[in-house]
Amino acid sequence: MTVQENQAEELLHRFRQGDVRALARALTLVESGHPVGQELLKRLRGQAQAKVVGITGSPGAGKSTLTDRLILEARKRGERVGVLAVDPSSPFTGGAILGDRIRMMRHHRDPGVYIRSLASRGALGGLAGATVAALALLEAFGFDRIFVETVGVGQSEVDIARVADTTLLVLTPAAGDAVQAFKAGVMEIADLFAVNKFDLPGGERIIQELKSALELSPPRPGGWRPPIFPTVAATGEGVEALFEGLEAHHRHLLEHGLLETHRLERARFEVESVIQEWGRRKTQSAGELVARVARGELSPEEAALALLDPDQPR
Repeated sequence: MTVQENQAEELLHRFRQGDVRALARALTLVESGHPVGQELLKRLRGQAQAKVVGITGSPGAGKSTLTDRLILEARKRGERVGVLAVDPSSPFTGGAILGDRIRMMRHHRDPGVYIRSLASRGALGGLAGATVAALALLEAFGFDRIFVETVGVGQSEVDIARVADTTLLVLTPAAGDAVQAFKAGVMEIADLFAVNKFDLPGGERIIQELKSALELSPPRPGGWRPPIFPTVAATGEGVEALFEGLEAHHRHLLEHGLLETHRLERARFEVESVIQEWGRRKTQSAGELVARVARGELSPEEAALALLDPDQPR
C-alpha cells in the first residue's frame, strides 16, 4: 500500500468516526485537488443525501444574515447543518475573505453546525470549482441540510441552480427594479424568493413586481410556482415561514421524482468545472499557442484541439 493510500485509509477511518478535524482536512485536500482528496471522494460519494439549499442574490441583500436565521430554524427541528459559503477571493492570496463566517459566529460552538468558506477564485458562476466535491463530503459526513451561499455576481449565478436541490433568490426593496433582475435571467432559476429587509420602503412594490414577472414565466418542473416570502433577517421576521417554504419545495421534488434529475445535473456541473479548470491551467502554460491565435495563424478551435491532443499535426 502506497503512502497516499495509507493516508486516505487513516483519514477515511477518522471521517467515518465523525471526527470534525478529519472533515476539515478532507475538504482542504479536495479543494486543492490533492490525490488523497480525490480518493476519499470516490469512496464517500453517494452514501447519503442531504437537503441542499442554494442561497443567491446580489451583494448586500442580507444573504449571510438570512442564512444565519435559517440555520437556527433547522436546528430547532433537530437537523445537523452544513454551510458552504463561497466567498470572494482575495486578489493577493486567492483565499476566501471569510466575510460570511463573521456573520454566523453564534454557531461556532454548536457541534451540530459546520461552516466552511470556499474561495470563488474568480469562478464566473460565483461557485468555486470544488464546491460540489465539498458538498459530497458534507453529505457523507451526515449533515441533514446543507446551505450553499454564493458570492452574488449577477446573471452567472444560474450555476447555483445546477448544484442545489432548492434555489432561494434573495432580493431587497433597495436593490432596484425586480423586472430588471427578471430580464437578467437570475429570477428564472429561483424556486423561492425572499424579499429581505422588507421593513425598508418599497417592500410591497417589489412583491407586486415579482408576482407580475412570474406570471410571464413558464411553470417549473412538476408545476411548481415559486412563492414569495417577505423577511427581515435582522430580527427573524418571516424566516419561519420561509423555512416552511423550503420544506414544501423539497416535498414537491420527492413527490414528482425530481431529486435524481437534480443529482445528475450536479455531477454534470462538477465534471464541466474540472474541464474548465484544466483548460485554464493549460492555456496559462501555452504562451506560444495563444500567441499564434493572436497572430491569426491558428483559430481558437485549432488551438484547443492542440491542447487536447498535443500529437496532432498543426
